[in-house]
Amino acid sequence: MDLKSIIKKIEGESAFIKTTEKTVMDGTQKAALNRKGNLLYNSGDIESARRIFLTTGYSDGLIRVGDYYMSKGRQLDALRMYWIAPDRRRADPIIMQLSALIQSLLQDT
Repeated sequence: MDLKSIIKKIEGESAFIKTTEKTVMDGTQKAALNRKGNLLYNSGDIESARRIFLTTGYSDGLIRVGDYYMSKGRQLDALRMYWIAPDRRRADPIIMQLSALIQSLLQDT
């Protein structure tokens, strides 16, 4: 199966394809994409904004998406955004909660 058919198959899902190639764009392109992502975010299209922010590596945008996920109770999605941003101040409390949960589960077994 070629890459295009794989991408077509998962289109619309909340998928993340990790590649080893960095997206190459100049500052003007990055700024334009970040502006578009901000417009999408402010209009309520969080997922499209998230995709742009992931592409450009715009940490402030990723943090705002993470904050949005936290407000919706989606801690793991928020952790992912904070980790990529990187924002340890926001990620660490979620990691502590998860580790406490895992410790509790292990003690119950």
